[in-house]
Amino acid sequence: MADYINIRGQNIEVVASDPANPTIGQIWYNSTSNTLKGGGVTTSGAWASGGNLNSPRGDNGGAGIQTAALSFGGFFTTGLGDTEEYDGTNWTTSNPFNTPRYGVAPAGTQTAALAAGGQPSPTNAETEEYDGTSWTNSNPLNTARKYIGGAGTQTAALAFGGETTVATGATESYDGNSWTTSPVSLNTARQLLGGCGTQTVALAFGGTPPVTGATEEYNGATWTSSNSLNTVRRGPGSAGIQTAALAFGGQNPPTIISATELYDGTSWTTSPASLSTARGRLGGAGTQASALAFGGYTGTAYSNATEEWTGAGAPLTKTITVS
Repeated sequence: MADYINIRGQNIEVVASDPANPTIGQIWYNSTSNTLKGGGVTTSGAWASGGNLNSPRGDNGGAGIQTAALSFGGFFTTGLGDTEEYDGTNWTTSNPFNTPRYGVAPAGTQTAALAAGGQPSPTNAETEEYDGTSWTNSNPLNTARKYIGGAGTQTAALAFGGETTVATGATESYDGNSWTTSPVSLNTARQLLGGCGTQTVALAFGGTPPVTGATEEYNGATWTSSNSLNTVRRGPGSAGIQTAALAFGGQNPPTIISATELYDGTSWTTSPASLSTARGRLGGAGTQASALAFGGYTGTAYSNATEEWTGAGAPLTKTITVS
């Protein structure tokens, strides 16, 4: 049998504590635990509990990444303006919307977010920008609506779908000052849909009515239908980009969904790992590899639960045993 040193060209290091960022294939001996360990990667994704929101809610907007996320607006007995920032461990309350509402089109990051439309009023066109401290009013959507899909950044956003008095496929782009209506709409008009990506490379999926798994890709000029979600749902959480998206949770009344699906730019694959707390109409942030789910409706109550997603391929430390 070949020796490790002849394969890897180095001795096995003896350390008192595990390396902070081991490389894949790195081997070491932990003298504190008296164990042989190695650096590897996860083979499948998993959800783990994070810090709870300070106030439970559903239909809340989300922006940012797993370790620097933003939750804004939402519904709990009435429309909310509540804004909270997540640091990877805890949520901290920040300044609220100028106009409380829920079902907004979200976009941006924790320090440069965008919220457009929503309810009440009964539908709203109002747009607000967040600078990491406060929300400032900007020019409204051309089509007032609620339960809208969103993508992009604060200065280059996309709003699509939603409900006026009926479901719509209307699409608008934002340049950091005003909204422009696109001449093309979603092929499937719907509300309570998921959305992610950028202003010119976006993804729309799920929604209602009827409850659907329809998926469409936007290239800045047209929407093109793609393969549908495996589990039809409305109000899913969403994260990622057009070619690497994540859909989690949702509803197909009366069923509340916990299933997680990954999109590769062509089709959706159901993960063996589901949300610990099944819920729909929840906030989402992050990437396909590192996402965040927060808030939502469980079917009986509004939730403040937060869950962190780690996708396949993430680094991990394995203890090596000999049988």
